[in-house]
Amino acid sequence: MNVPNKLTLVRCILTPVFMACLVIDFPFHYAVALLVFIVASLTDYFDGKIARERGLVTNLGKFLDPLADKALTTAAFIGFVHLFNSRFIVWALFLILIREFAVTSARLLAAKDGVVVAASFAGKLKTVMQMVAIIYMLTFRQAVRFSFVRDFLGDAGILWGSRLGMALIWVSVIATLVSGFQYIWNLRHYFQEETAEK
Repeated sequence: MNVPNKLTLVRCILTPVFMACLVIDFPFHYAVALLVFIVASLTDYFDGKIARERGLVTNLGKFLDPLADKALTTAAFIGFVHLFNSRFIVWALFLILIREFAVTSARLLAAKDGVVVAASFAGKLKTVMQMVAIIYMLTFRQAVRFSFVRDFLGDAGILWGSRLGMALIWVSVIATLVSGFQYIWNLRHYFQEETAEK
């Protein structure tokens, strides 16, 4: 249990705290949720940085890191579904979960041969895109709770601000699907070998 893995565990612990702050309505709850999310996201940056620089990359880290990332970002989208009652976010969450189930299944096939699949660049990119979308949504939702912000933006500004948030979510969904296809393609030989044995 080295430092990077401890940071990853901190991210796992912060995930339910973040979700509670997101869905429970109290003063400035979006701001508090945003702060918790940013701290959790920073652990993702530092655990990878420390692991690479100090040669502390472990199989446990390769397993826990993507799991912690998925838990954190999925918690945000589940919270958005609860808060915003938007069918677009429901579809976004559905596609993200399908991708995660598919990649997890492929990882399990690889694990049968003792292979631990680390997060790829595309996988890290989709995580970054999801985090950008989540941070924007939390910031925007907190901002429009202030009357001076609503007066400044007006109805049109609030509408386009919401549309921008939705656009960022769908950009992250596209990145999620692309990375999922890449994982499946790179691990396709496990499916082929299984077919050949049958």
